[in-house]
Amino acid sequence: MLYRDFQDLKLSALGFGAMRLPVIDGDDTKIDQDAVNTMVDYALEQGVNYFDTAWGYHGGNSEIALGAALARHPRDSFYLATKFPGYDLANMDKVEEIFERQLEKTGMERFDFYLIHNVCEMNIDEYLNPEHSIVDYLLKQQAAGRIGHLGFSAHGAIPVMERFLEAYGEHMEFCQIQLNYLDWEFQDARGKVELLKKWNLPVWVMEPVRGGKLANLSEVDAAKLAAARPDEAPVAWAFRFIQGIPEVCVTLSGMSNFEQLRENIATFQEEKPLTDEERQVLQGVADGMLGHKTVPCTACHYCTSHCPQGLDIPFLLSMYNQLVVTGAGDFIAPMALASLPEDKQPSACIGCGSCAAVCPQQIDIPGALADFAARLAK
Repeated sequence: MLYRDFQDLKLSALGFGAMRLPVIDGDDTKIDQDAVNTMVDYALEQGVNYFDTAWGYHGGNSEIALGAALARHPRDSFYLATKFPGYDLANMDKVEEIFERQLEKTGMERFDFYLIHNVCEMNIDEYLNPEHSIVDYLLKQQAAGRIGHLGFSAHGAIPVMERFLEAYGEHMEFCQIQLNYLDWEFQDARGKVELLKKWNLPVWVMEPVRGGKLANLSEVDAAKLAAARPDEAPVAWAFRFIQGIPEVCVTLSGMSNFEQLRENIATFQEEKPLTDEERQVLQGVADGMLGHKTVPCTACHYCTSHCPQGLDIPFLLSMYNQLVVTGAGDFIAPMALASLPEDKQPSACIGCGSCAAVCPQQIDIPGALADFAARLAK
């Protein structure tokens, strides 16, 4: 197993994510505990020492199942991470109640890593509201030895991350972002890495294979990768891409079965980052996956000065692209739009066409926003 230095610790480069554990009869809330135990045992045997869960995973049962599996092993053989669930605004005044319950659910006396979960457009104002005292409470728990290292995860855009860091950056020790070769440019993961680098914060990676999308390529795309590296499966390419980013410390993978775990561990037994030529091949695959679905907005903002509704069209189009690429299961676009008033939503477009008339990319903006509104209404 490859390891990365984090302060005085050596963390396994592959982290065991507990968002997609094996379940019974397809019911996401019914975790197969025996299967989880087997996977955790094997992971520890192979050198994985970082395990990540959260309050809401598997209908609230992930913390319980992972805690039970880990409790069968010496406490100093693993590092456990969980998160404060601020993705639900109703939780903002419940930090003490939730933290205490998380310790009970996992059966632990402390968390080695604790994250402020999912900083995004929808919740940034509440996360920054001092009345909730979230960070203050967590810092007290850290001082008491009940939290080892404090960090945050972010699905929000760079301006949101900047606001959070300006308020709390001095207390943060790491940040978890969605990073993979598809989102390197598409969600500007590159820019987020650069931002975190300025703050001297190491990167934790979530969604390295984008929920399995990058593990199940088309036959054409898979053949392109196989021609360049015959001994590497598409999922390994996704991990090798990340191995070439020096700011990354831990790469989390939500593995749903033993075979996925075994294959991922094998990949992380050696360092084989991509060459420049191989990165070009991979970028071509990413461009092909995005090109036939997304609108080519460059955020020039010519359109915004001509919109009688005052819509932030570049932002709306970026969220539209996010939704069409990810599909029906996407949560990032709806979450980001939740921060906007009704009169700034895609449905507020009146279809006048003033924006399209000045668009250098000749995008049918009214058509895209109409489609966006229809998709959101489903």
